[in-house]
Amino acid sequence: MLSRMLPGSHGRLCWSSSRAVSLLLPQLGPHRQKLCSPSAAHSYELPAVGQGSCLQQQLKHRSFHRFAAVSGKAEDAEIADHKSSDLHSEHKDVRVRFAPSPTGTLHVGGARTALFNWLYAAKEGGKLILRIEDTDQARSTKESELEVMADLAWLGINWQEGPDVGGDYGPYRQSERQELYKKYADQLVEEGVAYPDFCTEEELSQMKRNAEANKEPPVYTGKWSSASKEEVEEMFAKGAKPAYRFRVPKDKTITVPDAIRGDVSWNTDTLGDFIILRSDGSPVYNFCVAIDDALMKISHVIRAEEHLPNTLRQILIFQALGFTPPVFGHLSLILAPDRSKMSKRHGATSVTEFRGLGYMPQAINNYLSLLGWNEGTEQEVYSLDELKQKFSLDRITKSGAVFDRTKLSWMNGQHLKLLPHDQVDNMITHHLMERNLLAKEESPFAQTAAEMLRESVEVLPDAEPGFKHMLEYPLRETAATDDAKQVLDDNFSEVANAVLQAWDNGEIQAAVQEKGPAGFKSWLTKMGKGLGRKGARCWMPTRFALTGSLHGCELPQLVALLLSEDGDVADKSLIVPIAERMDRLRAFVSEQN
Repeated sequence: MLSRMLPGSHGRLCWSSSRAVSLLLPQLGPHRQKLCSPSAAHSYELPAVGQGSCLQQQLKHRSFHRFAAVSGKAEDAEIADHKSSDLHSEHKDVRVRFAPSPTGTLHVGGARTALFNWLYAAKEGGKLILRIEDTDQARSTKESELEVMADLAWLGINWQEGPDVGGDYGPYRQSERQELYKKYADQLVEEGVAYPDFCTEEELSQMKRNAEANKEPPVYTGKWSSASKEEVEEMFAKGAKPAYRFRVPKDKTITVPDAIRGDVSWNTDTLGDFIILRSDGSPVYNFCVAIDDALMKISHVIRAEEHLPNTLRQILIFQALGFTPPVFGHLSLILAPDRSKMSKRHGATSVTEFRGLGYMPQAINNYLSLLGWNEGTEQEVYSLDELKQKFSLDRITKSGAVFDRTKLSWMNGQHLKLLPHDQVDNMITHHLMERNLLAKEESPFAQTAAEMLRESVEVLPDAEPGFKHMLEYPLRETAATDDAKQVLDDNFSEVANAVLQAWDNGEIQAAVQEKGPAGFKSWLTKMGKGLGRKGARCWMPTRFALTGSLHGCELPQLVALLLSEDGDVADKSLIVPIAERMDRLRAFVSEQN
């Protein structure tokens, strides 16, 4: 009997027909008697033999009949449904999963995938499972895993099973499930569905070059798919360590009814036999994912379209092991404004980055939900509760969605407006404190500044330039612009001198101290009447004289704010007090005359 151990495996990779029969007998039901016949004693050369043994035919049928959409040919339709497992024959409960690789931060594309899965589970009363796909030990880190989980929690996406909360189908890290993968690899090898491949890297590279030269798919054409028992035994005797390949059926059409894209079909001849275990015994991605989805009873796999090519391999693994495939749905990619794949060169791409830029989780969730989904109305602003009520797979679109940072900022502003004013004001003052712009978070100055900035803020960092603009006095810079010419030519010095006189004699200070912004407004109206000016001819030159700008916040509120400053600004170089402004204005007017 020819048998070999997988590294760390509890079972054997067995090429003996007697061992294969003993393993298959409990699982093959009505075919048991056929397998007891002497003609069943051929296992290793099984795939190379035509229609020889009953065991060969049964293994062929076992491997490829289970998915209802296979081929549709008469011989496939006649195959009975004998499963090697009593795993879920139908999906009664909605169980979806988000399965990030902890090799970096959570990309907005991954966040949208997690969101869609979470919304669907919430809508259907199901569960979201968090599974960490950390088989790439060279790149996976605990820090990345924790950061991804923190980002999901910040977004409000909670999971019912996962590495931190446990569950009935753990472990929830692939690195902790290696024995399970080896167990099912054993099963496939013992059933003749997988085989050892001793091809060298150079041989594999030559196959690829030959396929390219012949303009054919890069499928495996090595000899080990039909090697004899003696050839395999010889390689093992030399100490060679093979990879293990899944034996793909020839010329079969696999059709997956995608919940988003409709039927998607492949011919298996475009695939070729693929690796399930590397030569060091480690399982490959598609093998792990199929087994995990089956054992965790995942009912729906909702993921990005870049995983669509993986589906064929996974379906074949599902079939070979007798598992019921989940419902698949593949989301279109999130595109950059130039319609290329979104990447670092387009700016922020991760949830962590957008969080640092001041975006709210409500806005990010809302915006991501509309990248590929809509309910068929004009509504754009949704709460999470609304999204959970209205989300459905049948409203997900196939076309790629363009990520528009401007639209995201607008969306964030809309969600800020939904919050109580005092909450937004507190968020603004806290942000300015974090940026070392405010020295005091709770003061009349800070409160007034936040109130003045509130309506112009879409994301919290917008408060920074607005705050600085209120404190600066760019008189000469503004005077040099074309926009200031009309103000200057309309006898600006007349208004400037009136402002200087009112400051010098304390009229402005007294008016603000007595009635605040309303007091300043009354003083300005009185001054305008004295000069025979009203409307813009009065307000515009007065604004220019006091702020050095032609546009900005409401002038009465700004003057009151500046007069209330009492050590509230952290960086004194940012603020030009009104007294200093009057000195600069006096010098400017003198020069103009």
